[in-house]
Amino acid sequence: MGLDIRIPLGMMFTILGFLLTGFGLFSDPAIYQRSLGIDVNLWWGLVLLVFGSVMLWLGWRAAAGRTH
Repeated sequence: MGLDIRIPLGMMFTILGFLLTGFGLFSDPAIYQRSLGIDVNLWWGLVLLVFGSVMLWLGWRAAAGRTH
């Protein structure tokens, strides 16, 4: 069975990570007063980017191994 969910999940998390990171970079710092000045959107966007990239890499690595 050739169903591998890592590639669509990786793409989804990577896209969401880019959006959240962009929002964190370009948003008003005043909205982060409740979180002690920590740019939560930026940091969680980076976490999502890393997780999505790892999922994409694992999915592409497995797909490349199946073609040989």
